[in-house]
Amino acid sequence: MSNNSRELILSNIRANIPPQPVEHPPIPVFNRSDVDLKSSFERHLEEAGGAAHQIGSGREAEAKLAALHSKAQVICSAVPEIAGTRRAEAVRDPHELADVDVGVVRAQFGVAAIGAVWLTQEDLIVNGLGFLSQHLVVFLDPAEIVADMHEAYARVRLDRTAYGCFMMGPSATGDIEATMVRGAQGVRSLHVFFLAPGAQANNLSA
Repeated sequence: MSNNSRELILSNIRANIPPQPVEHPPIPVFNRSDVDLKSSFERHLEEAGGAAHQIGSGREAEAKLAALHSKAQVICSAVPEIAGTRRAEAVRDPHELADVDVGVVRAQFGVAAIGAVWLTQEDLIVNGLGFLSQHLVVFLDPAEIVADMHEAYARVRLDRTAYGCFMMGPSATGDIEATMVRGAQGVRSLHVFFLAPGAQANNLSA
């Protein structure tokens, strides 16, 4: 392209810039009042290789974790409901997570349409916890499940965090011979514990 052609194109663009800023088109709200968000979340999570469990208290959560991962030696927890053998707050170097059998975190919300949870660096405390752990347990308040990604992105606040990700099920890849392999590049299993925040305090006071 010659310089004359380039300048002609740029001049035409400049001449046709709208005088006023153009607003982005509105995103419609897709009402799905007939959908049970929790059931939909569970179904899609299972399709992605994960599993969900209804938990009634902090003690029940500890018992369920022990049943799921009876051979776990190192449990790194970022939540008050599970003490673990190592606190995420005490980790200063992601390399310290190399021996973690189970990582435990709390998601801000879930997405029913895909069975995913939203985690930020504030939830993970150390970002690597969500990926270097052999297994991941994610606490989720069932009241914090949104219908779809439209609603999810309305809740994502990247101006308040430096890192965040949607996670659905354990790590998986299907690149080789179109065969699904789970746990190849990240956590080998993902279990969601439905439990509202504060259940541990209620349990201790009982």
